[in-house]
Amino acid sequence: MSRQVVRSSKFRHVFGQPAKADQCYEDVRVSQTTWDSGFCAVNPKFVALICEASGGGAFLVLPLGKTGRVDKNAPTVCGHTAPVLDIAWCPHNDNVIASGSEDCTVMVWEIPDGGLTLPLREPVITLEGHTKRVGIVTWHPTAQNVLLSAGCDNVILVWDVGTGVAVLTLGPDVHPDTIYSVDWSRDGALICTSCRDKRVRIIEPRKGTIVAEKDRLHEGTRPVRAVFVSDGKILTTGFSRMSERQVALWDTKHLEEPLSLQELDTSSGVLLPFFDPDTNIVYLCGKGDSSIRYFEITSEAPFLHYLSMFSSKESQRGMGYMPKRGLEVNKCEIARFYKLHERRCEPIAMTVPRKDVVSRLEEEMRKLQATVQELQKRLDRLEETIQAK
Repeated sequence: MSRQVVRSSKFRHVFGQPAKADQCYEDVRVSQTTWDSGFCAVNPKFVALICEASGGGAFLVLPLGKTGRVDKNAPTVCGHTAPVLDIAWCPHNDNVIASGSEDCTVMVWEIPDGGLTLPLREPVITLEGHTKRVGIVTWHPTAQNVLLSAGCDNVILVWDVGTGVAVLTLGPDVHPDTIYSVDWSRDGALICTSCRDKRVRIIEPRKGTIVAEKDRLHEGTRPVRAVFVSDGKILTTGFSRMSERQVALWDTKHLEEPLSLQELDTSSGVLLPFFDPDTNIVYLCGKGDSSIRYFEITSEAPFLHYLSMFSSKESQRGMGYMPKRGLEVNKCEIARFYKLHERRCEPIAMTVPRKDVVSRLEEEMRKLQATVQELQKRLDRLEETIQAK
């Protein structure tokens, strides 16, 4: 009776396909700022990336189809007076983008259809409330005009963008040290934060109360990232005491022990997790890495299954993730990343092979398994012959 070697999964053969040279964005000056954000944000209309700017902070916004070499004098969004650290497109309006900067402000911008023809210096609104640089901005997934920002003053502010008022403040009494990551739950009812004090907290923002928290999910001192995944679970990336990178899956109702904990490698780059709720696949992109790992999350043990890894020659300075509505599903595309090189932005499509391709691969796998079994039988017979002599 043959033993099943490979776990059955629809996404076992997902592969990454980098775009051709003429479909990339060339000669863009990606920011050299040391900060653990993706430096890139994408939606079905535009790609935005944080770029180098003299005398302040700026980011470049390009129509998605405007590939090729970017003019060095291309207009930018340049209203900040210090480097931009994070950008995020509004999920309800593809022309609206928010930016957080070292100048302690959050600005919301409206990009005209067709892209910029002149530098954009005047935001729709400026949100002032932080006393130190703002490193995280993220929109509410279901409520319009609700924006969250987190700064190095250890404060989280939730803004009503329409009025410019902070409707919720989570002060340093909640997070006593630097906030590394913030993620909304899919329905926007909860937020999950990771902090330099080595705690991950799940917070109900309407009440401002901590629903659950866990100390030392990862033993290392390097930054931890946490995101919500399916069925009330969270996924974290961090480092062990020996500085090995780790990925772990946790049940928010039972945070005592992880459902799954896997060690990956000894690289120093922080792993940025991107979760796709439609396929239950999580993609891990490390800053400074040249690869994208992806795992499938299931409801049965061992819960977190390694699928494969996309590798390339050049390391990535940042990464953007396209929402599902911007994908070419007729080409079996299930995710698309925008990888930032030093002077280039390269789209990478994650694709599920069509059924005939999968069938051929499975047939080759069966032949390989049969060959292995035949070799094992020969080895057994050889051992019996040796023992008989």
